[in-house]
Amino acid sequence: MMRYFIVDAFTEKPFGGNPAGVVLLDDGCDFPTAQIMQQVAAEFRYSETAFVKRHGAAEFTVRYFTPCGEVDLCGHATVATFGVLGQTGAVPAGTMCLNHTLAGDLKVKVAHKVMMEMAAPQVLPATVEVERLHRIMGVAGETHLPVLVVSAGLPDIMMPVPNLDSLHALRPAMDSLALLSTEMGVTGVHAFAIEDDGFTAHVRNFGPRYGIPEESATGTANAALTHYLHRNGIVDAPAMCRFLQGEAMGRPSVVETELQADGKIWTGGSCAIVAWGNLSL
Repeated sequence: MMRYFIVDAFTEKPFGGNPAGVVLLDDGCDFPTAQIMQQVAAEFRYSETAFVKRHGAAEFTVRYFTPCGEVDLCGHATVATFGVLGQTGAVPAGTMCLNHTLAGDLKVKVAHKVMMEMAAPQVLPATVEVERLHRIMGVAGETHLPVLVVSAGLPDIMMPVPNLDSLHALRPAMDSLALLSTEMGVTGVHAFAIEDDGFTAHVRNFGPRYGIPEESATGTANAALTHYLHRNGIVDAPAMCRFLQGEAMGRPSVVETELQADGKIWTGGSCAIVAWGNLSL
């Protein structure tokens, strides 16, 4: 028997943000087989489902599955996971937790908002065929900012677009984008537009390689974007950033990041539990 929760991450209200499945293993139980976890994730049909094993009062291992396969890390599913642990009383407010993931060991602060330390951000030495990318994504117009592959646990293509209208107009050719993502070894494309409206940027994220046409909130990609913006002189350290995502999907999400003076990045936000129950497997 395993308990499951359906959680909307990066929102304080149900039916906003980015939904994730969270499966809590009973104390002392090991993970089920990868095949079973994959089947559960496919049954839930959310972009990611997190499977959580507890080792101690504040130490956990979390594994993340999309409907198509396991991934090293997922930001919104991590917010959902530790939001559940906090809201159910399994972890007291104010606790600093240790999260073992395939992307490394990460710290997570559990409070009114869940904030997680991201893997050391880095720009990867990958060459992006910008014309091909723009053709696949349906980009109209150019910006002075570069297209780069950046990782804060998962690699994504950071793709600037000229304005909010251009961002909303994106209509990617999903099969072609999945092929490009596979060729480049990236999760997908994180497109963004910078507007003077109180948000650091408006963003859209596309990951058809992993069965995710578009995602309404992505913690890892927005951490990577924070590093990108700092590297390109748009954000100074230290800084607090706010990214608005999910507008095109009718699920607006606010992803917050904290860029520290030493370059480390924390990402997080609020979450709302929508449903819970038991898995009989």
